[in-house]
Amino acid sequence: METDKGKEKNQDADFDLFGLGGLFKGIERLVDLAGKLEETGEIKKEGDINFDSLKKGMKGVYGFTIKSAVGGSPKVETFGNIKKTPEGPQVDEVREPMTDIFDEKDELVIIAEMPGIEESNIKIDIKEDILEISAVNKTRQYSKEVLLPCKVNAKDLTSKYNNGILEIRIKK
Repeated sequence: METDKGKEKNQDADFDLFGLGGLFKGIERLVDLAGKLEETGEIKKEGDINFDSLKKGMKGVYGFTIKSAVGGSPKVETFGNIKKTPEGPQVDEVREPMTDIFDEKDELVIIAEMPGIEESNIKIDIKEDILEISAVNKTRQYSKEVLLPCKVNAKDLTSKYNNGILEIRIKK
C-alpha cells in the first residue's frame, strides 16, 4: 500500500517527465549531446560569424539542426541566408529552407519550411535523385537542392502547402 509520501514522490516524478521539469531536462540533454558531438569531431566548428559586421538594414536568417537516426551518426545542417565568406558574413537574397526527409515504407516524405510565400510561387523539380525546391515572391526567395536516398519517379510526386510548410510525397 502506498503512503501519502509515496504518492507525492510519484507525482513529482510525473511532473519531471511530462511537465516543465522534463522540458528543461530535455534541453539540458540536447546541450550535452551537442558538446559531446563537438568533442568527438562530429561537429566541425569553422569559426564564429561576427554578426556585428553586417550592414544596417540587412535581414538575415541563420540556424542549424542536429539530426540523428537510430544507430547512425548525428548530422548537422545549417539553414538560412547568412553565408561565411573570406570578406566576412554575407547575406544572400535567397534563403535555404530548413528541410527534413523521412524514408517511409513505400514513399519519401520531404518537409520544407518556407514561410511568407504563396503555394503558386513554389517550383518543384526532380532530376534522378536530386529534388530542387524553389520559391520567389516580392519579398522572399527560397532555394534548396535535396539529395534523396534513392532514385524516384517525378510522375509519382504529390505536394501540399499550408502555413509555410511544404510537404512533398514521392513514391519509391
